[in-house]
Amino acid sequence: MTEPIRVIIVDDESLVRAALRVFLDSSDGFDLVGEADNGIDAIALVRSTHPDVVLMDVQMPKMDGIEATQRLTREFPGIKIVALTTFSSERVIVPMLSAGAAGFLVKDTSPDRILDAARLAHEGGYVLSPRVAKELVSSVQQNEPPAPRQLGREEELTERELEVVTLLALGMSNAEIAAAMFVSEATVKSHLGRITAKWGVRDRIQVLIRATQYGLVSLG
Repeated sequence: MTEPIRVIIVDDESLVRAALRVFLDSSDGFDLVGEADNGIDAIALVRSTHPDVVLMDVQMPKMDGIEATQRLTREFPGIKIVALTTFSSERVIVPMLSAGAAGFLVKDTSPDRILDAARLAHEGGYVLSPRVAKELVSSVQQNEPPAPRQLGREEELTERELEVVTLLALGMSNAEIAAAMFVSEATVKSHLGRITAKWGVRDRIQVLIRATQYGLVSLG
C-alpha cells in the first residue's frame, strides 16, 4: 500500500487553512500533519513533522514564504514546496521560484488542481497556474534583449515537442496537455524529458523560461 503524502499548510489566514484542511482530509492519499501561520513557525513545524509537501503562502508576518522556502529547501533538499497565494505578480513569482518552490498557484485555483499540484510536486514535477505562467513569460520577455536567442541544431524541437511547450506556456498540467494532444500522460512526460535533455535544463519551469528566451512562446 502506498504511503500517504505528508502535507503541512502554511498561511496566515485561518479561513484558507480551514478550506485546505477540508480538501486534504476529504481526499485519499494525503495526511495533513500540521499547520502554521508564519514562516518561522513553518520551519519549526517541518523540523518536527518531516512533511513531504508544504503548501506555502507568500505574504505572512514574522517571516514571509520566500525566505521560509529558501531556508527549508537548503535544510531539507528533498522537501517540495508549492506556493499558494493571492499574489501572482513578477515581484513574488520569480523570487519564490528562485527560492526553490516546486510550483506556484493562485488561491482561486480549484481544489482538485491544488491536490494534483501537491501530488505532482511529491513526484518531482512542477506546476504553475495559467495566470502565473503568463506573468512568468511576461517577466522573461521584459528582461530579454529584443532579438531572441538562437536555437542550436541539437536544441531544435520536433513539432510535437513544440506543441507541448506551447501548452505548457498556458499553465496546463501534464494531464491537461495530454488531453489537448490526445496522448497519454506518459507520452507528455517523455516529450518533456527529451526537451529538458536537449536544452540542458532540469524542470518544466526552466523549459518555459528557455522557450520564452528562444522566442518560441509569447503573450500573444
